[in-house]
Amino acid sequence: MAPVTLAVLGAGNRGNAHGDWALANPDRARVVAVAEPQEVRRRRFAARHGLPDGADAAAWQELAGRGRVADAVLICTQDATHADPAIAFAELGYHVLLEKPMATTEADCRRIVGAVERAGVIFSVCHVLRYTPYTALVKQVVDAGRLGQVVSVQHLEPVGFLHQAHSYVRGAWRREGLATFMLMAKSCHDLDWLQHVVGRSIRRVASFGSLTHFRPEHRPAGAADRCLDCGVEAACPYSAVRFYSRCLERGPGWPLDAVIERYTEEDLLAALRSGPYGRCVYAGDNDVVDHQVVAMEFDGGPTGSFVMTGFNAGGHRRTRLFGTHGELEGDGERVRVHDFLTGTAETLEALPPGDATAGGGHGGGDWGLMDAFTRAVATGDRAHVLTGPRASLEAHLVVFAAERARREGVVVTVPPEGHPG
Repeated sequence: MAPVTLAVLGAGNRGNAHGDWALANPDRARVVAVAEPQEVRRRRFAARHGLPDGADAAAWQELAGRGRVADAVLICTQDATHADPAIAFAELGYHVLLEKPMATTEADCRRIVGAVERAGVIFSVCHVLRYTPYTALVKQVVDAGRLGQVVSVQHLEPVGFLHQAHSYVRGAWRREGLATFMLMAKSCHDLDWLQHVVGRSIRRVASFGSLTHFRPEHRPAGAADRCLDCGVEAACPYSAVRFYSRCLERGPGWPLDAVIERYTEEDLLAALRSGPYGRCVYAGDNDVVDHQVVAMEFDGGPTGSFVMTGFNAGGHRRTRLFGTHGELEGDGERVRVHDFLTGTAETLEALPPGDATAGGGHGGGDWGLMDAFTRAVATGDRAHVLTGPRASLEAHLVVFAAERARREGVVVTVPPEGHPG
C-alpha cells in the first residue's frame, strides 16, 4: 500500500510534530506540500522533508488553488484561522486532520462539521489525549466494569507555571482577541476526554475562574517592564532570561520555536529585548484566565469537576474516578484501582513515551493520533479515528457552555449535538 500523502498548513510546533511522524514512518505517510507564511520556517520544513521547488507556498489559499495535490491536509495554523482552510480543503476532497480547537466560535465549528459531512471526507480533530496508552488503560478499566457505574469524577490539568507564563501570559494565546479564551485553547480536549472515559455526554455545566495573579497590581517593587532590565529578575520564578536560556542550552524545539527562528544566544537576547517573550509577566497585555474550575453533570446523573490552573509544576493530568464498585486514581502514566469487594488495590502501568508537553509528544498522543488518522485514510475505515465530526462538535459545545457559565454566573445546559465517540 502506497504511503498516504500529506499537505501541511503551518510549519510551527504542531506542523513539525506531525511531520516528524511521517519522517519516522515513511512507509505510512509522506509530506508532499507545505504552506507557511514565515519564510525561514517554510524553507526549513521543506528542506527537512526533501520537498522539490514549488511544493511550498506562503499562504494556504495558494496551495488550495492548485487543486488536490495530496490525500490529506494537516491544518496546524493558529486557532482563529482554522475554519476557512478546513472548509476549503474538505470541498476539494482532502481528508482533514485539524488541530484543536476546531474553531474559536460555535458558528465556525458548525460550519466545519457541515462541510466535512457534505464532502464525505475523513475528519479528525487533534484530541491527542484520546490516543495515549494511558487513556487506553483507563478506558479499559472503566469498560471492563471494574469500577461498577462511575458516579463522580475529579480531573486536574496542571498547566504549569512556566507553560502558563510562556503561552498564556507572554505568548500567542495570551489574549482572547488574538486566539480564543483559555478553556478552549488549553482544555477542549480535557472535556472531550472526560466524556470519552466516562462514556456519557456532559449535559450541564457551571464554571468559575479569573485572571487573578498575572496583573499589574502584583508587580514586585523594583520590577522593570522587561526581564533583561529587571533588578529583581533573579528572585522571580517567571524570569524569561532564566527560562529561555535554559531552553537554549537544551536545543531546538518547544518552547523556543515560538520565540526565535535561529537558535543562537544573539537571537534570543534580541527576542527578549524587543519581543513579547521578554516582557514582565505583570506588565503585559494578557487577558485570559490563569485558573478555572468547571462543575459538570453527565447524562444519567454522574457528576464531575475539572480544574485547570497555571500555579503548579506541570506534568501529566491527574484523574480520580469514583464508582459503585471501585475507585481509580491516575497520574498520566499509571492507574491504581481500588476494589471495594476485596479491599485490594492494583497498580497498572501505561508507560507512555515522552512527557505531557507538546515537546514531549503529549504522552504518546501525538504519534497515536497520526497513526490512527493515516490508517483511516489508507484503509477508508473511519473507526480508526476516535472522534468523528459530531463527537468533536459536542466537546466544543461543552467548552462554549462552560465559558458562558463562567462569564454569566449561571448553570448552562449543553446543546445535545453529536455523541461521545
